[in-house]
Amino acid sequence: MRLYRVFVLGAFVVGACCGLLGPPSVHAQTWGTVTGTVTDSTEGEPLPGVTVLVEGTDFGTATGPEGRYRLEVPTGRYALRFSAVGFSSRVDSAYVTEEGTQVDVVLASSVLEMEELVVAGAQADRPGVYEVDPADVQNMPTPFKDGFRALKTTPGVATGSELTQQYSVRGGGYNENLVFINGFEIFFPFRPRQGEQEGLGLLNPALASDITFYTGGFPPEYGGKLSSALDVQYAQPGQGSKPEDDSLNGSVDLSTLDASVHAQSSSLGGDLGWSVGARRAQPGRFFGTQDLKGDYSPRFTDVQGTFEYRLSDRVSVEALGIWADNVFELEPEERTTYFGVISLDPERPSDFKALQSSLSGARTDGYTTTFGGARLSTEVTDRLTLEHDVAYFSTEEAESFDIESDRRVCQVDPTQGANPANCFLRGESTVTRFADNAVDVQRRTGRGRYEWDLGQHVLKGGWHARGLRFDDQIEEKTIIQGNSQEGLDPVRIRVDSLTDQSVFNERQLGAHLQNAVDVLPALGIGGAGAEGRLTVTGGLRADYFSFNDEWTLSPRLSGRLKATERLTLTGAWGIYHQKPTYRELRGDPEGTESIAETLNRDIESQRSVQYVLGGEYFFPEQRLSLRAEGYYKDLDNLISYTIEDVRVNYSGENDTYGYTYGLDLQLRGELVPGLESWFNYSYLVARERFTEEALSSYSQRLREARQGLIPRPADQRHTFSAFVQDYVPGDESWKVHMRLLYGSGLPHTPDDPGPEVTEGVQTRVPGDRMSGRLPAYRRVDVGATKRIEVAESGIGGPVHLELTLELLNMFDMDNTVDYSWTRGFERVPKRLTPRTLNARLHLTF
Repeated sequence: MRLYRVFVLGAFVVGACCGLLGPPSVHAQTWGTVTGTVTDSTEGEPLPGVTVLVEGTDFGTATGPEGRYRLEVPTGRYALRFSAVGFSSRVDSAYVTEEGTQVDVVLASSVLEMEELVVAGAQADRPGVYEVDPADVQNMPTPFKDGFRALKTTPGVATGSELTQQYSVRGGGYNENLVFINGFEIFFPFRPRQGEQEGLGLLNPALASDITFYTGGFPPEYGGKLSSALDVQYAQPGQGSKPEDDSLNGSVDLSTLDASVHAQSSSLGGDLGWSVGARRAQPGRFFGTQDLKGDYSPRFTDVQGTFEYRLSDRVSVEALGIWADNVFELEPEERTTYFGVISLDPERPSDFKALQSSLSGARTDGYTTTFGGARLSTEVTDRLTLEHDVAYFSTEEAESFDIESDRRVCQVDPTQGANPANCFLRGESTVTRFADNAVDVQRRTGRGRYEWDLGQHVLKGGWHARGLRFDDQIEEKTIIQGNSQEGLDPVRIRVDSLTDQSVFNERQLGAHLQNAVDVLPALGIGGAGAEGRLTVTGGLRADYFSFNDEWTLSPRLSGRLKATERLTLTGAWGIYHQKPTYRELRGDPEGTESIAETLNRDIESQRSVQYVLGGEYFFPEQRLSLRAEGYYKDLDNLISYTIEDVRVNYSGENDTYGYTYGLDLQLRGELVPGLESWFNYSYLVARERFTEEALSSYSQRLREARQGLIPRPADQRHTFSAFVQDYVPGDESWKVHMRLLYGSGLPHTPDDPGPEVTEGVQTRVPGDRMSGRLPAYRRVDVGATKRIEVAESGIGGPVHLELTLELLNMFDMDNTVDYSWTRGFERVPKRLTPRTLNARLHLTF
């Protein structure tokens, strides 16, 4: 019944959206059929297996044994692309009517031409690469239009929280991902505790033109991390455009949670191009739907801009600037969380409890990010390009809270509902949490990159030098006080306490060289159509870190074989090193240790040896492509860590080694013309083992909790995600979107039922490491959009208005991101957001 009511509610929301935004068009959409025969130009014989696609889409079919094809599309004018191995592709125009249209095509045999190697489509050249369309980010029903959060519908990405912008790829940690915007590296917040505090991700999808996501096997030009690389290109208006193309265009987006505006244009005949965007989010209403109630006052703001000026035909300068200020303020009031087991067996009573908290105090978290980068690009010749850039990245993060919580754990009768009398008191406690932390992070980077086109070879090389400064101040403690369950002796439990300050200054250096080869033409074999059939990219990367005086070498090799017109095979092998960041170096100081004492100058870079094999097959008749990739990672010199919500706590030691293997599957295509949908499934196993040296340094209790192979913190065994788009029947101005996310439970470390007691103070002790599992994460978000043409000709073209109504967490699933614990060492789930309604307006001009 509950599921039925939710479906009815979803239908009501969409129906209300239709009523509010206006009735659908009375003119039903009409369809027509285009048919024809494809023949060989030399013999006039019919050609079977020719791919027929609507130009610019994956919507199409293939010719049968007699060379005939049939394609049903909405009426209108289309460009059809006909292609087959060994024949030159051809594009013909077709005007499709209800009565049907016939287009017969003759394909000419292709001849061998020693073409140059074009390394432009990253997805076609290497495994583990996915293209993310910024338009899909805009259409995807999510709390914020954030490019990072949209990555969770990509194969291999773990699913666990809708609040965080951070992500885990193929069993890696949050800190194992590279992010580049226009070739400049940017970084995530350094020390957030909860996803609510992170603010807006620095990737503004309104400014983006291309988003390329490497989930593994990425080439030597990307270095310093183990798991993934995200390469984002912001739109560059101009670039030699005609004067009549210098018009202003942009967008305005407004919702109940956030707002944004962006504009872009060019001038001077296309020699000067610029784009700028601003965003503001105040999602207090959204955060307030969680169990913890209070006065939420988050304010997230960022402004970004980029420009490019062409000094001459061969010399240009480019700049990118980002300023972001994210503030999270909360005055908590009360929290009620139900947990336990409800039994339907009369012989097995329920064990259902409630944590009831009354809170006082306040917290303020925030970080301010400033980034500036400039690049000089020089085309020395048509084949040789040089790029040199400088960049500055600064983050000032602050965390301040002083909160006292009076908590009661009650035994609850699930049949009596929520009322004050339904509470059999099991225990009381007072929790005091205090922190006054700050960290100032500065990174200064110089970089050079070079590309030399040698025909069937494309050489790429480069270097970088970076200075790092961290100014870390930390003062925090957590104390729990209460009475024993018998109500007799008072109990005081110290969870953690630390006060210290440290300044860290170091430098990093790196260089890389890689060569992409079109193998068959380079060897003079393969005959007609050999160009681009077999591409191999190999290279070497070297990196240096002054903190531990360590050099690392990372050779890598990848290849792509276009076996047939429909089947592409890919593979990669490589060694990846990740230099320890400051948080990994610092570890988690305990007791009387200072931050400086925990910095380990003997620490080594983590290493991953990766093997990736994959293939992609296109089904033209179904207009779908199926992609599969298997991978194995041999991991050593790992720095172990645990995750609390989104905060990562590192050991500061190379204390584990292990492995990760898995399989990623994606079925993708246009279920209806012009709208792409996809379905992903990922299987993952990630294990690690503590070294004998590390085990010998622990107490007997902790040593027993860390024996044998242990799941890594991101060991999410099964992941399923989907994004589906469709038109409302009878009116293409209406679209519906649905995002589905499922992730099996992530591992966590439960508490030992018996705390350690030192001088009368009980200290929390973890149980067997990663022996527990969080509940599975399940979420469905839906949205309906009405597109209206406001004006045929505006400032820079047509003006369109999109009105969207979104139902977030449609089925009101209870998802747990972490556990807190009571004085009696009972785990209390921290749940994420319930069902929420969001309305959005999107104007493009």
